[in-house]
Amino acid sequence: MQHINLNALRVFAMAASHGNLQRAAEELNLTRGAVSQRIRQLEIDLGVVLLVRGARGVSLTPEGARCHEAVSEALSILETAIVDIGGGEDRIILHLGSSTAARWLMPRMDAFAHSFPDVSLTTEVHEQILPRSLGRNEIALWPGRGPDSNPEHHCRALTDIRLVAVCSPALVDPARTPDLKALLTLPLLQDAHRRWEKLIEKAGQGRAEKLLNFDRSALALDAAVGGHGVAIAPDYMIGDDLRAKRLVTVWTDPEPATDRLYVSWSRSHLGRQRISRIVAWIEEEFRKSGAAVSAPK
Repeated sequence: MQHINLNALRVFAMAASHGNLQRAAEELNLTRGAVSQRIRQLEIDLGVVLLVRGARGVSLTPEGARCHEAVSEALSILETAIVDIGGGEDRIILHLGSSTAARWLMPRMDAFAHSFPDVSLTTEVHEQILPRSLGRNEIALWPGRGPDSNPEHHCRALTDIRLVAVCSPALVDPARTPDLKALLTLPLLQDAHRRWEKLIEKAGQGRAEKLLNFDRSALALDAAVGGHGVAIAPDYMIGDDLRAKRLVTVWTDPEPATDRLYVSWSRSHLGRQRISRIVAWIEEEFRKSGAAVSAPK
């Protein structure tokens, strides 16, 4: 096999993790065209198609999935080795979804820095769960139907994923909570999970006339704060906005939660006490916000 460009492998891994070329370009400080060109050249070098381009982003082919897993595992090994060599136990990498990062982590960054002044926190945003084991200085927050099944990981449940519909207080009469039929007459802000479409279909209410689509929950929630409509999202993402009265709840999913948000970390993690303290801090933040798990599953 001819020489493979290692930088192209990293670009591919970033695009695969995000499921989106533009987001990968933003994180790598490249143009979207440059990301696409490097991945295409990698595909030519390997003689296989790695990504399928679509209107909503990119998806992995079977060959691409195998390549992504291998490259991610190799990058993790390199990251852990560099930490070992440099004695960088103060560097922690946190993997999580973009909306969890924007709506849950970012408002708590000052609190994190206060609690861990000697820790250098790096966040890596993904749209899909990592296909590899976590390195010894990595923590991941990810939703799922059940706990992380990777035997190399510790895993704990943080919160049930309870769905609520929210909007600006200026959009509804605070004295009256609209029923579902009235709610569907308002502008509806939908993210990539397409929850409004699923709810409308399930309720047999026909089609909503005012449906605005966003690719992330965080963007739909920002639009809701701005008074542009009603968004559906997990309640752990909107606690701060409810307390500040930037948003009000106008609907709560009557179905019991089937998914949870979990925290995972390596069983062979560096600085056991430090990693354990950070995991405990994350758990405490969910407890303080009232979003902790309701009962064991």
